[in-house]
Amino acid sequence: MPDGDDLPKPRELLAARDSAEALFDTLRAWFGVPGHVTIDLRGVDSAVEELGDPQFIMAMAMRKLQALHLLTTPGVRTTTDVVLTVIQDLERALLQAPGMHLRHEAAETDWDAALAELDGNGEAEPTADAEGAAEASRQDELEAFRRHHAALHEAARAVLRASDGEIRRLI
Repeated sequence: MPDGDDLPKPRELLAARDSAEALFDTLRAWFGVPGHVTIDLRGVDSAVEELGDPQFIMAMAMRKLQALHLLTTPGVRTTTDVVLTVIQDLERALLQAPGMHLRHEAAETDWDAALAELDGNGEAEPTADAEGAAEASRQDELEAFRRHHAALHEAARAVLRASDGEIRRLI
């Protein structure tokens, strides 16, 4: 039974559930994040190497997306400050993800083979249609990522509007 201070979750927040799932899947695909990640908690400075690893950074963002996915579930009680904090925590990683993905992809590319294909020495020369389709696919993927990221911003704005900027319970 709702309390007088409870607010229904805004539809934009409920809609962010699908975006959290899509972003989670995209980060896994882009960065090859495994199903399990171990966090080194031996000491306060033991994370230095981990926190510079793009795969680990994205794994941590994926964990926040799991939390957001839970918070956007109908019937799961939360508060406005928790929702806004989780979305804010995701912001830096989601802003950096497309560029990090391109750098990761470039690092994984066999540039000798790619240059051989350009020179016509490769086994199979890609057609202009195939190259165009691959580029269109990459652009579609990037646009979908941006759309889902924007949905998190819309959810945050909706939570702020619904609560008049105050900490309130959401149901």
